[in-house]
Amino acid sequence: MRGYSVIKKRSDFLAANRGKRYATPGFVLLVRDRQDDNPAIRLGITITKKVGNAVIRNRMRRRFRALAQEMLADKGKPGADHILIGRDSGIERDFDALRADMVKALGKIGA
Repeated sequence: MRGYSVIKKRSDFLAANRGKRYATPGFVLLVRDRQDDNPAIRLGITITKKVGNAVIRNRMRRRFRALAQEMLADKGKPGADHILIGRDSGIERDFDALRADMVKALGKIGA
């Protein structure tokens, strides 16, 4: 069971862009408090075509979903939108390094 719901509307992605951001070598994390009474954690993932072809982008998406499933329920900010933006160097980055980056990013802007 995952500890988040999925963001699908473009307006929610654009609104999250006005929130806090933390850049790592593999991804950029945006976190925006929704200021509503809903304590649900929401996740959005975006990876541009500049990163690679569909196979590479889908692989990154799967890795980000696994990372979020593992981390967001415990370390994510309740009532906030979390956006992961994939970067070029995230393709070959080790999963343990991505996990360490996620812990650091959530610690910096999640609390």
